[in-house]
Amino acid sequence: MIRRVSRAVVAASALALLVLSSACSREKNVVPTGILEGDKYLMERATELVAKKKWFQAREYYRQLVDNYPQSNYRPDAKLGLGDTYLGEKSAESLVLAQNEFREFLTFYPTHSRADYAQYKLGMCHFQQMLAPDRDQTETREAIGELTLFVQRYPQSALLEEGRQKLREAQTRLSESEYKVGYFYWRNKWYPGAIERFKAVLKNDPGFPTRDAVYFLLGDSLVKMGRRAEALPYFDRLVKEFEKSEYLAKAELAMKEQPAEPPPVKK
Repeated sequence: MIRRVSRAVVAASALALLVLSSACSREKNVVPTGILEGDKYLMERATELVAKKKWFQAREYYRQLVDNYPQSNYRPDAKLGLGDTYLGEKSAESLVLAQNEFREFLTFYPTHSRADYAQYKLGMCHFQQMLAPDRDQTETREAIGELTLFVQRYPQSALLEEGRQKLREAQTRLSESEYKVGYFYWRNKWYPGAIERFKAVLKNDPGFPTRDAVYFLLGDSLVKMGRRAEALPYFDRLVKEFEKSEYLAKAELAMKEQPAEPPPVKK
């Protein structure tokens, strides 16, 4: 509940800032008298300021262009520029505003040549808000969702490789969160809970980089539950997939161990 309230407050604050910014930009005309191509002037000035990371000043020029030149060929790029200025600030409020700009771009210009850029940046808005594995993973899931859409929809994008790398990082963060819970259960010998969590990691993220630990601890949990036959395939996968692992020797030993013979039945 606390997390939801916090997100709502941030969103409300961001909306207030957006309204105030828009009102200010309409009141002040930053195009000098005598400039024939005002939209081009605004775009060039904004671009120069972005290069210097002067986000607020650049935003004033982008906003003027977006609000006052609806038919300009520069308007789509200015809309993206607005998102970039908010993203550059990296505050909780500005990231919410950046999301708004990139979503609006995709709504207004779904077939634009830079739609891939907007989708990627939308994912990055959530990526920059991801928390540590032992904290709330709402933003991590949002980042995974948006970056997955990017990878699926824009396979020819120049940003594809970068997008895949960020998606992998987000997936790893979420899997680490699930793994930590499973490890806690394993350490405290609540093996049913550990088995459930470890299996979830392997199902949802088969490429999890440290799945060697998942394989071993899942197998060990199954052995402790008396389910050795189910455990052996996980030990086997560990041995086959990893040439180096701190769990390798343990897995090999576990595969060689014979189950204890049951006590003789008394006649």
